[in-house]
Amino acid sequence: MNSFRKSPIRGFVFLLAAGLATVTSPLDAKADAGFKTWISKFYATAASSGINRSTYDKAFAGVSEPDPDVLDKANFQPEFKSQIWDYLDSRVNPYTVKIGREMAAKHRGTLSAIERQFGVDMNILLAIWSMESNYGAALENPERLHHVPQALATLAWADPKRAKFARTQLIAALKILQSGDVTPKQLTGSWAGAMGHTQFIPTSYLLYAIDADGNGKRDIWHSVPDALATSANLLAKNGWQNGRTWGYEAVLPSGAARYAGQTKTLAQWSALGFTRPDGKGFARGADRATLKLMAGASGPAFLMTSNFFTIKRYNAADSYALAVGLLADEIAGYGGVEQSWPRPAGTLDIKEKFELQSRMKELGYYEGEVDGNFGSGSKAAISTIQQRLGMQANGEPSKRLLQALR
Repeated sequence: MNSFRKSPIRGFVFLLAAGLATVTSPLDAKADAGFKTWISKFYATAASSGINRSTYDKAFAGVSEPDPDVLDKANFQPEFKSQIWDYLDSRVNPYTVKIGREMAAKHRGTLSAIERQFGVDMNILLAIWSMESNYGAALENPERLHHVPQALATLAWADPKRAKFARTQLIAALKILQSGDVTPKQLTGSWAGAMGHTQFIPTSYLLYAIDADGNGKRDIWHSVPDALATSANLLAKNGWQNGRTWGYEAVLPSGAARYAGQTKTLAQWSALGFTRPDGKGFARGADRATLKLMAGASGPAFLMTSNFFTIKRYNAADSYALAVGLLADEIAGYGGVEQSWPRPAGTLDIKEKFELQSRMKELGYYEGEVDGNFGSGSKAAISTIQQRLGMQANGEPSKRLLQALR
């Protein structure tokens, strides 16, 4: 996360993002004047960090007002708000797996070289790429990209909760620009400054960016090798263990929910009655793992190893790290979650979501991608069908609607 498609915030330092208040300051002419004054005064801070006047002026050339979309998006983070099954459905599904396998074939040489150099599973890198930018597809939509200096200056000026973070990231972004790795026009990213194919915040870029294609620039915006190697470098330097899994799906024994959040060896978990859904035991019994119940005692249980927590250095949400692990496994040809999530009655699972979109498309109601995501196009099609069937036209997918179309 992917970041533009679902607006997740990237960078291991962005733990502070959860639960912050929405900023609703009006952006009028007076505010614009205040914003320009802030930019003018901030140069002294930038200069003290080694930013020259030329770089600063290039970064803010043509910027005369704050970015209102930044403030609108600042309080929306699906990793912390969506139900886990809905979150996973939109990120780990036949579409993302299919594209992931296509990208694995297309970039096999690059991925193999990165895996050898950094010791990070190439399927994990593919899953992160999917989560962050839909395998780069999001970067092709300029309407959803933000000019990073403007976006970070907007947060620093108008969002007290994120101001310190934004100031730090703005200085780092200016250093990137000053290094010559990217032009001012190319310095684009998400509303919080996460950049490129694999969505690095500026400070993380400065720490981990890699010139993997050997052209003299660390270009995570246009170079797939640079972007994937940069992600691998982050994971490797934060403790990724080569050849180890991120975790195991487990069957929760009766009464064992009380162990949620505890860490034990896999052998100890086995002694408590934990097994895999297929009844097999856990490899490397001496390895330590933490019990995670992502949907409470009524949902699947997971025993998370250290690699799961390394993925969280990329994004702090458990749901994000789980999605990366599951998607990586499915791209590699392993199965998905075998146990059922506790979905509300009447709602669809991911296979049914794909089926509903496919049927709507076959009937001529829907023209978008069959990807299991119910955005405005899917919901408009559903509303039209519901009206024609005499159902409540709420635009929401349901088993009743799918059964009617069958």
